[in-house]
Amino acid sequence: MLPDLLQPGLAVVFCGTAAGARSAREGAYYAHPGNLFWRTLFATGLTPRQLAPAEFPLVNGFGIGLTDLAKFHYGNDDQLPRDAFDVDALKQRIARVGPRVLAFTSKHAGRAALGGKIDYGLQATTWGATQLFVLPSPSGQARGAWNVATWHDLARLVGAQPPGTER
Repeated sequence: MLPDLLQPGLAVVFCGTAAGARSAREGAYYAHPGNLFWRTLFATGLTPRQLAPAEFPLVNGFGIGLTDLAKFHYGNDDQLPRDAFDVDALKQRIARVGPRVLAFTSKHAGRAALGGKIDYGLQATTWGATQLFVLPSPSGQARGAWNVATWHDLARLVGAQPPGTER
C-alpha cells in the first residue's frame, strides 16, 4: 500500500502492521489526525520539526525509515487476513539495509514479527546487527496502552536530541 522508505545507514526503521484506511487513502504513513506518530517523533527529538504525514518521504534525511509487515493489505489489524503479514520479506528488507534499530510501532506488530511473549522496549534478540525495539502504538485506537516514555527510551538509544535540550 505504502512504499518502503529504506536505505543503508538508517538509525531506526519504524515498522507498523499495515497502513490504516486513511493512510492508504491519502498515500501517507500515520495519516489519521488522532495518530501521535509524527508529534512523538518531534517531541522525542527524532525529527527536528513536526512533519505532516504527507511529508513522510523526508524521513530518510533524518536517519529514519518506514515499512509495514503487510505490504498488500490495509485497514485495522482485526480486518486483515491471517496471511497479511510477511515476516520473511520484512527480515530480508531489514537485512538488505541494516538499520541500527528496527522499532515495531505496536505490540501486535512486534508479536507478529518476533513471536511469543514480548514486552515494550529493547528486545533481547537481534536480527543480525539490528537491534529490535517494541513501542506502544501511537494510534488513537490504542490510547489505553500509550506511553511516550518508551518512545523517549528509543530516541535515547539512537542518540536523538529532544527539543529544548540542545548541547
